[in-house]
Amino acid sequence: MRAGDPYHNTRKLLRIQDGNLIIGHLDFEPAGSPTTGPEVFRLSELGRIFVFGAGKGIQRAAKAIEDVLGDRLTGGHVIAKHGDDVILERIGVTLAGHPVPDDYCAVGCRRILELAEGLNEHDLALTIAANGVSSLLTLPVPGVDVADVAQLTQLMQIDRGAPTQDLNAVRNHLDRLKGGRICRYLQPAQMVHIVLVDNGDYDWFMHQNLWLHTLPDCTTFADARQMLHKWHLWDDVSESVRQHLLRADPSCETVKAGEYEAAFRFRIFGVMPDRYGVIPTAANKAAELGFAPHVLSMRLQAEAREAGRTIACIARSIERDGTPFEPPCALISGGELLVTVGEEDGVGGRNQEFALGAALMLPGTEHIAVGAVDTDGTDGPGGFFSDDQGEVRCLAGGIVDGETMARAEAQGLSIHEALRTHATSAALWRLDSGIVAEQNISLGDLDIALVEGRNPATTLKIAPSR
Repeated sequence: MRAGDPYHNTRKLLRIQDGNLIIGHLDFEPAGSPTTGPEVFRLSELGRIFVFGAGKGIQRAAKAIEDVLGDRLTGGHVIAKHGDDVILERIGVTLAGHPVPDDYCAVGCRRILELAEGLNEHDLALTIAANGVSSLLTLPVPGVDVADVAQLTQLMQIDRGAPTQDLNAVRNHLDRLKGGRICRYLQPAQMVHIVLVDNGDYDWFMHQNLWLHTLPDCTTFADARQMLHKWHLWDDVSESVRQHLLRADPSCETVKAGEYEAAFRFRIFGVMPDRYGVIPTAANKAAELGFAPHVLSMRLQAEAREAGRTIACIARSIERDGTPFEPPCALISGGELLVTVGEEDGVGGRNQEFALGAALMLPGTEHIAVGAVDTDGTDGPGGFFSDDQGEVRCLAGGIVDGETMARAEAQGLSIHEALRTHATSAALWRLDSGIVAEQNISLGDLDIALVEGRNPATTLKIAPSR
């Protein structure tokens, strides 16, 4: 989890030296960037410096900028997720809704636009984008309300389980700031875009991006309409959404690479390269502890509980037969798991469902533990839930083993029912198997199965379905 903290890498990116603000670091330059080396700004000639952005845990990166620039920072505004502690002093913060946007998202966006008004060519705008920006940076086009976008998000991603890239093709075309359009408001200022991910090279950022909204977008109005038909939601979204997508006003199209490179002065730095991320860090730690690390996937997309069941089955095969790997070993995966919620309203999250899905396959095992966590410290929508002890904070994930099902049965707790209703937080809390962590940026899910040794005599026991 500490490997996902962007504070230290952001501090490496910026420094003040000999009257200059120097921004740049070879580790953080996208491959293929047309401009390389640091950007050097003479402070005596530089105008105002602002910070703008949105994302889960974004304040950690913004705090690093505050600490480097001090009084030289004019101000700015960022949008973070409800539940975060406000830690910034010179940069304003709005806490807003994720994964379903709310009116606070629009409040934060309007504040960004207010501060951006009047920027000139002598000013510097530092932007920060992180996972969660697609919900938090929501300011709908005229005629479309936040409630319309919230309904779209609920129907498409929460109820149907659509991946973020399918949803973004739609909501990018319903917004005033998404898809690079925020940069139209920031010009003619010089821009330095700090992205808290490492998604690829410069060409990817220019031509394949659809969710880092400070950069150009690769989707079209036609893509947006196609995605709603793909998920059979065209007739379910609001009339205002359908009409806007049908009009497909060219002036409302997202910013494409050609306009972006011609119209804006910018640099891009990805301060969280994958090689320094949570999965390589977990693999190194596993090896240090004597577990041979096996990274199964860094881009896993699957229904969370089924992914947990599958990984648990592989772990059982290792415990019994030593295939496909010999223990002791660690099976490591990451990405963005999915939960198709439907009409249920239980409090939980995808990594909690991964863990409890794995627990269903582990009764009778003696050498296996499975853990899963969302690196932003808040699994799923987050929020509080209640039990006999009163309110408890939201969970980041869970840890299970071969005794989890027996302990649940002893407490009269049905794991199957918790998964069916998606009320996994209360179940893991009662089992003392939930993970609580500080909120941070999201670098995806971290899912680990540890297999300590062999037990050829073990027999496959699967928890009954009822």
